[in-house]
Amino acid sequence: MITYIALLRGINVGGHKKVPMVTLRDLLTKSGLENVKTYIQSGNVIFQSKTKDSKELEDSIQKIILESFGFNIPILISTREELKTIFNNCPFSEDKKVQSYFIMLDAIPSKKLVEEASEKTYPDDYYQILNDCIYLFCAKGYGKAKFNLNVFENKLNVNATARNYKTMVKLLSLSDI
Repeated sequence: MITYIALLRGINVGGHKKVPMVTLRDLLTKSGLENVKTYIQSGNVIFQSKTKDSKELEDSIQKIILESFGFNIPILISTREELKTIFNNCPFSEDKKVQSYFIMLDAIPSKKLVEEASEKTYPDDYYQILNDCIYLFCAKGYGKAKFNLNVFENKLNVNATARNYKTMVKLLSLSDI
């Protein structure tokens, strides 16, 4: 069995794309996933599967959500080890890391696109694009950041979803099965 973490983007935000976690857990369990757990309402799912293809799992979960709730959303699935590597590769000092956001990308963008996107700077917002993650530290807090996830998705030609430090720690803890 492989332990996976699925990050669902854009659900239960501002009353849009509502997905009750209890219902989602039941649907995913009935689909054959095992030890399904969710963390908070923003779309974090931990589960185990014998399937070794995370893209196949993403497609399956997207189909379940579309059929059950009537909308399609981006889903990024990582193994626990992949998420732990992303977490451990944070380039910021520990005091900044605990206030950072981890923006996971569904693919590693080309070097050229990363270079072009990295030219964009904002006062008090510091980021670094490493492989399939943008590490973001906002000195004044994420709510006051000039950083726009959609701009980077378009510039890097990827889907992305963000999680803060505390959520990353909790997901790693919950997935230590």
